[in-house]
Amino acid sequence: MTFVRDTIFALSSGRPPAAIAVVRVSGPQAGEAVRALIGRVPAPRHATLATVRQPATGEAIDQAVVLWFPGPASETGEDTAELQVHGGRAVIAGVLTALATVPGCRAAEPGEFTRRAFHNGRLDLTRVEGLADLIAADTDAQRRQALVHLKGFLGDRAEGWRRRLIEAQALVEAGIDFSDEGDVPTELLGPALAQVRLLRDEIGQALADGGRGERLRDGLVVAIAGPPNAGKSSLLNRIVRREAAIVSPVPGTTRDVVEVHLDLGGQPVTLLDTAGLRDTADPVEQEGVRRARDRAGGADLVLWLREAGAEADLPPAGLRGRVWTVATKVDVVNLREALSGDVAGRQFFTSAVTGEGVPELMTALQAEAEARVGVGEPALVTRARHRAGLDDTVAALDRALAEGPGREEIVAEELRLAARALGRLVGRVDVEDILDVIFRDFCIGK
Repeated sequence: MTFVRDTIFALSSGRPPAAIAVVRVSGPQAGEAVRALIGRVPAPRHATLATVRQPATGEAIDQAVVLWFPGPASETGEDTAELQVHGGRAVIAGVLTALATVPGCRAAEPGEFTRRAFHNGRLDLTRVEGLADLIAADTDAQRRQALVHLKGFLGDRAEGWRRRLIEAQALVEAGIDFSDEGDVPTELLGPALAQVRLLRDEIGQALADGGRGERLRDGLVVAIAGPPNAGKSSLLNRIVRREAAIVSPVPGTTRDVVEVHLDLGGQPVTLLDTAGLRDTADPVEQEGVRRARDRAGGADLVLWLREAGAEADLPPAGLRGRVWTVATKVDVVNLREALSGDVAGRQFFTSAVTGEGVPELMTALQAEAEARVGVGEPALVTRARHRAGLDDTVAALDRALAEGPGREEIVAEELRLAARALGRLVGRVDVEDILDVIFRDFCIGK
């Protein structure tokens, strides 16, 4: 990105039309851009009512509230302005067109405002990821977890660990470099390794959380699976209270996986309606069955549907995670004993027509999500990248602790590698290769 030279602008609010639209500008020419559109630069951090005009013709575009934030004390660390205009499409287009005529200004790329904040030291990578998660949050639990990470829940902890590692490393290296100096204690390795051992235990405890932070980000994935015409799509539609999936008496109607996101008591749950599992000569249905097996195999929980009173259809071997058996169409066969044959896991009896048994199933799913994710303090580790960085740190610390007297150079090198792994976690060193991955999913204007 050419963020050092360019001034960027973008619509930072939602899709028009809307009552209000926010257009952001950031970069060295932000002040000139504001002056070109409203004739002056407002007082810093004071809302100013002004008429926005086309720079070339002076034609009025709209009346706006303009805010001016001179760098480095701004969100991006650069001179930044916000124009709050009316949210009509023509107004927004007029403002963006006017900004594009200002020399040195261009439209922003996705995530570029936040990326500048990172490069200018306003955010570390864990806070950037917390911001991304906050924007994407669907439930209260996800929102709470994302907000504490935006405030530095992991980043501050990692920076503290890194400082303590550097102090331990300094002790070891002092013993190496100044062993012949009279004012340097002869035994520095022991205190350094004692500090390292405490750090290793703290980081190890953070990692021993069962992955609940990642689970909360992604949600509990529940696959609805079973033979054709077992009522999978009907049950999904009943749960979400809309026609999310096509329902037909013709077997094999569902070909692709239908994915629906739910908020169950603040816990995110993703329901997958899959194709009926059976042998078929239809190549399109074969692909649907293959996808169904793949998604069910990767789900946290499988609801295996069977018609009450029908022949036993057991779930295929190899399904990962827990399996619950759900008898469907109990309004037609109203016998609890009708679920013949062996069953897997917990049993539920439902009717998509009357709704019988569905509340009990949803209550159980909510409890399952809470049990797997937890409802206490937000998790410290929320992404695979975090876990990998901390795993690398612990591995280096373990190698350092395995060394002894006479191996101080090796201990110092392992501590350096551990500190480097923590530095990568917050974005201090060697992160250019992951920046594009982190920022690619940001929306334009953020």
